Amino acid sequence: MQSASTEKSSLLSQPKAVWAVGFACIIAFMGIGLVDPILPAIAEKMNASHSQVTLLFTSYNLVMAIAMLITGVVSSRLGIKGTLLCGILIIAVFAALGGASNSIWSLVELRGGWGLGNALFVATALSAIVSLSTAGTAQAIILYEAAIGLGISVGPLLGGELGSISWRGPFYGVSVLMIIAFISLSIMMPKTQQVTKAKTSLLDPFRALKFRGLSTLGITALLYNFGFFTLLAYSPFVMHLNERGLGYVFLGWGLLLAITSVFVAPKLEKRFGTIASMCAMLTLFALTLFAMGIWTSSKAVIIISVIIAGAFLGNNNTLITTAVMQAAPVERSTASAAYSFLRFLGGAIAPWFAGKLAEWFNPHVPFLVGGAFVLVSVLFVLLNRKHLQHIDRAGSAH
Repeated sequence: MQSASTEKSSLLSQPKAVWAVGFACIIAFMGIGLVDPILPAIAEKMNASHSQVTLLFTSYNLVMAIAMLITGVVSSRLGIKGTLLCGILIIAVFAALGGASNSIWSLVELRGGWGLGNALFVATALSAIVSLSTAGTAQAIILYEAAIGLGISVGPLLGGELGSISWRGPFYGVSVLMIIAFISLSIMMPKTQQVTKAKTSLLDPFRALKFRGLSTLGITALLYNFGFFTLLAYSPFVMHLNERGLGYVFLGWGLLLAITSVFVAPKLEKRFGTIASMCAMLTLFALTLFAMGIWTSSKAVIIISVIIAGAFLGNNNTLITTAVMQAAPVERSTASAAYSFLRFLGGAIAPWFAGKLAEWFNPHVPFLVGGAFVLVSVLFVLLNRKHLQHIDRAGSAH
């Protein structure tokens, strides 16, 4: 009982810099959810196909994946604060330009610029919170995932409200929120904090992938992100709801993601181990996608499945992020960059592929294919489990 209370107090007793980064994370991840409820509206206003609109996720994730490879180089030279502020400023500028855009192709290009800013921010924020936290790696990751969950859950609600006025509203909304994050981080975060003491090389993330544990988790994330971004980018088109309705659905999704990532995932890890829990969550997520693929024409099934999927993804996000931090004997920022490079490659291909599958076949196929990719990710983990045994041992020791 005493250790439990100590754990809770250590989770909340953090340096001011950790809370500053956490607050900025909440606002940064609002950007994902803010845009989601307006995808059908963008398709209608710009006379674009579903696969063209899903390119907003593809360009964003592709640039983010590639940019992840330079985050270590940038952060080791600019420092933690400089890199975070640079990323936030880039997001603010490109989001505002996106709101002023008049064609789907310019919007796709501007989302790519947004992805560059997000890469600098996301990779640095994770390593920053872990490095600056006084509560240990596991507790720091819970804080990071909680911030992501809050941002993702509140974002759709705000996006739905702003989107009901105009599809441009959420883009301008992100820009304003990023300016607020920029100001708060400038004031609250010390100038002296550094992510790493030594300057890093562009080759460091590739060298890190030589460790089989890290590369296994990266490829696993690449595969299951086919399912994740199929749900995120394509499900709005089959729910047939207005912007406000989509906002509330993804609010429910994000709330479950946030709650499970903070409160449920640590208990699963302690009870069953990191890898077994991760496989279980991914299997349940795959089954949810299969249900969406079978009953695509049922609005109720799609809405309930999207919300429930938030629980499985919230658990998995915390479990796999914790595993990545323990997967290889390299700098945390380097491990995060290498893992995120592979993860976002899956996120880049999946949205466009889902839209195309629906055009080539029918609306059921994207969810069935997404579910199949998630199941393959589970099989891949099981086949390479010997390279992940040290992660479970580290969790048991903790």
